[in-house]
Amino acid sequence: MATIGVKVMPREVILDTQGRAVEQTLARGGSGGVKVRVGKFIELEVEGDEATAMTRAKQIADSVLHNPLIETYTLETVKK
Repeated sequence: MATIGVKVMPREVILDTQGRAVEQTLARGGSGGVKVRVGKFIELEVEGDEATAMTRAKQIADSVLHNPLIETYTLETVKK
């Protein structure tokens, strides 16, 4: 069993409304000058060795976890 993390982020060219809202809140609270992008982090516990788990995680991310028109993703092994 391997744990794979999938980080899904909006593409740079897409307006990140959640990130913009957090930036504005930070600026109002005196912590301006910070660029924020909001995404999601998904952990998949996949049966098999690390290489097999990474391949399956890529298939899952490609087919279900992200919208390729507006998002990108990266995979990483999560050590527990």
